[in-house]
Amino acid sequence: MKMNPLGRTGLMVSELCLGTMTWGTQTPQTDAHRQIETALDHGINFIDTAEMYPVNPIAKDTIGLTEEVIGHWQAANPSRRDDYILATKHSGAGMAHAREGAPISSATIPAAIEGSLKRLKTDVIDLYQFHWPNRGSYMFRRNWGYDPSSQHRADTIAHMEDALEALQREVDKGNIRHFGLSNESAWGTTQWARIAEEKGWPRVASIQNEYSLMCRMFDTDLAEVTANEDVGLLAFSPLAAGLLTGKYQGDTIPDGSRRSLTSDLGGRITERAFVAVQAYLDLAAEFDLDPVHMALAWCASRPFMTSVIFGASTHSQLDQILAGAGLVMPDGLADRIDSLHRAHPMPY
Repeated sequence: MKMNPLGRTGLMVSELCLGTMTWGTQTPQTDAHRQIETALDHGINFIDTAEMYPVNPIAKDTIGLTEEVIGHWQAANPSRRDDYILATKHSGAGMAHAREGAPISSATIPAAIEGSLKRLKTDVIDLYQFHWPNRGSYMFRRNWGYDPSSQHRADTIAHMEDALEALQREVDKGNIRHFGLSNESAWGTTQWARIAEEKGWPRVASIQNEYSLMCRMFDTDLAEVTANEDVGLLAFSPLAAGLLTGKYQGDTIPDGSRRSLTSDLGGRITERAFVAVQAYLDLAAEFDLDPVHMALAWCASRPFMTSVIFGASTHSQLDQILAGAGLVMPDGLADRIDSLHRAHPMPY
């Protein structure tokens, strides 16, 4: 498994990251534990979770359940903690199921970290991420009506300073090692990095945003941030919530699938999406590739990619993904993908 640097932390993470957001709902604990062991045995050393997981659906009474599932495995396998990099996230404004949606601040950070440590049954979180900016985000289809004109720069900078100083105290305590972002913008990421460098506080190591053949907003300004600031992408939804597997073509809803629980896949179901997916399925067939393998290999090949976070609701899905690990993009495929992207831009 290829390893990539995690920002400037000195850590190396596998180019594929085991996502966990279905663990505890769609994925039972026994299957989740088997996934951890299989992933580690195949060279994956990176596991990503969040205090708000599981999803599909998100519910107040299941907050933290995925972390508990991981923690039960860790408790049963204490000698394996050094085998993987563990990342989790702090919920914030707009995520009402945790702390009634209280924004991220020095008042929420210590208790949130303590809660995650207890559920994960670990002494330290390797990468602690802020799940959603307090000021809002254009992710999850909010880009269509995004308007940051009501933001107040001074308030945002004050919040960043407050949060980073609180994170420094957690680093000093040994509770966390490094800091990352999620659903952030180019301006926001740069400000987090600038302030940390000026103050000597934890510097942002990564940004976890949606990225796939169907969602390429990272390709421009954020790619430039990555190149200049060493803040690599951790891509979530690299299979476009399952669309790129082809299982939803024909507007079908397979039993037990993510779409059976979230009918519009978070706003991804559109007429144009099905047309775009078919174009990518046809391209994969032309190159004699599994479309899942093609989609993940393309993501992993991007110059700003640190790790591609995939989720497997079942162990058989994990086996399919691992069968394509390390795939090298055939000559000419990247150019063909770019041509399809021009023909089917922003399909949802």
